[in-house]
Amino acid sequence: QVQLVESGGGSVQAGGSLRLSCGASDDSARFNCMGWFRQAPGKEREGVAGIRIDSGTVYYADSVKGRFTLSQDNAKSAVYLQMDSLEPEDTATYYCAAESFSLDCTPVAGFDWTYWGQGTQVTVSS
Repeated sequence: QVQLVESGGGSVQAGGSLRLSCGASDDSARFNCMGWFRQAPGKEREGVAGIRIDSGTVYYADSVKGRFTLSQDNAKSAVYLQMDSLEPEDTATYYCAAESFSLDCTPVAGFDWTYWGQGTQVTVSS
């Protein structure tokens, strides 16, 4: 079973930046979609961004548009989430996810994706 491994979380002050990374345990794994989700304490999981691997099309949640950038490594199944202008409201556990069958790579569709990482904590202080 392929596993997703996240890294890059941490603590930062408001206005700062962090970069999250996500890769597959098996470099030969191939996905149609990869993306990031987050869950804050007491809140439901939220889709942040998703990317269709073959076209490079990226979808963002309104709450992060203009501040977060999702990119992929074309050589392997890996994605990166550059988070700039971070706000205290961005504090959450961030999860990487991937899908091999569906071609719907929007964050909303991602809740049904097959593969999920263990999560990495992002804390933004005011």
